[in-house]
Amino acid sequence: MAVSGLAMGVIDTIANIQLVTIYQKDSAVFLQALHFFIGFGALVSPLIADPFLSDTGCGNHTGNGTEIMHHFRYMLRNSLIAEHNITQSHLPHEGEAAESIVHYAFWIMAVINLPVPIVVLLLMYREQLIPCCLSGTTSLLNKDELAMERKSNKCCFACYNLSYVTFCSVTGHGDIFSCCRNDNLRTLPASFFAIHVLGGMVLFMTDGIVGAYAGFVYTYGVSPPMSLPHKTAGYLASIFWAAITAGRLLSIPLSYRFQPVRLLMFNLVGAIVTVLMLLIFYTSSTFLFVGTCLCGLFLSSIFPCMLAYTEDILDYQGCATPVLVTSAGMGEMVMQVLVGSIIHTEGSYSFLLCGVTIACIGFILFIALLLFQRMHRNYLTGTSKKSAIVEEPAAEHNGSAKTERNEEKERC
Repeated sequence: MAVSGLAMGVIDTIANIQLVTIYQKDSAVFLQALHFFIGFGALVSPLIADPFLSDTGCGNHTGNGTEIMHHFRYMLRNSLIAEHNITQSHLPHEGEAAESIVHYAFWIMAVINLPVPIVVLLLMYREQLIPCCLSGTTSLLNKDELAMERKSNKCCFACYNLSYVTFCSVTGHGDIFSCCRNDNLRTLPASFFAIHVLGGMVLFMTDGIVGAYAGFVYTYGVSPPMSLPHKTAGYLASIFWAAITAGRLLSIPLSYRFQPVRLLMFNLVGAIVTVLMLLIFYTSSTFLFVGTCLCGLFLSSIFPCMLAYTEDILDYQGCATPVLVTSAGMGEMVMQVLVGSIIHTEGSYSFLLCGVTIACIGFILFIALLLFQRMHRNYLTGTSKKSAIVEEPAAEHNGSAKTERNEEKERC
């Protein structure tokens, strides 16, 4: 599971970086599409596994064993982490009267994912990017070389006119972290680092809410004062992921029409209001389902919007993307542990109280990000004016020299 998680983390980071690098100003639309498929996979995978989990037929198991199987079936809809932990701990083992067939679900998911590496390998072979299959210049490399020829006499002016950095090379995309090397750290403004930190902290909080809500809404639903039936509460997480998937699909055209910062403001405020209403109407099972749907809709597009917005502030250099992706993953990991511990000690009511607190902290951090974005923009404006003042005398000097040479030619 650790190796699988490591591989998925690499794929997630590279996919986001490539979309930002390729589409830049238009990356918000494509990031929404990418994260729509992520939510779609999270919605479908538990539904694939569900038919292979049985509530009956536990043979020599006691009543507790049957209850554990019943509990596991609905916990699977809530958390992928719980899926693997409970599978190893509580399912019947070999030699017992009834064996679990849950491993068929993993084989099905593997077969569904198999075409992806096959298509990637075919593309690499077609473009002759596999080392053992190189036979000449490929069309993909020709495009890179053509781009390099256009930029052969130019240098990427990175870090906002603070230092010259060559980003591109024929063999790859170059070093996207060049602006953060020791040579440039002294000249970088404080707002540059603050934008990275605050953007990462906002995603730490919001993705933490997503992980905690998906992981513990079932626990909240079956606990007093809600006390829903297990089967009914099991649909809450599925509704939450379905709302996230629908929200990301809806955000694709919205990202084309509205700026990411406006969508971020709207979604953060909507998430706070929704969780606050859930806290007020904590005894209403109907509003729990409605609030779960609304919460998924508002939280769905925060990650891709924040990624597009932060990279837009930093001129699409790609340095912020790994920071934001890592912060979001850490938020999902840490907040589930933190909220789960609080629920265990303080009771299920603290679940929604934690949600309101985390959402408010995320909104405050976002307001701080807006302030530092304005400071950073003012800094860039001042830097560009200084550059223009320095370049103007040089241009005047060159112009006067050309005039003198032309006059001398006319005299000759």
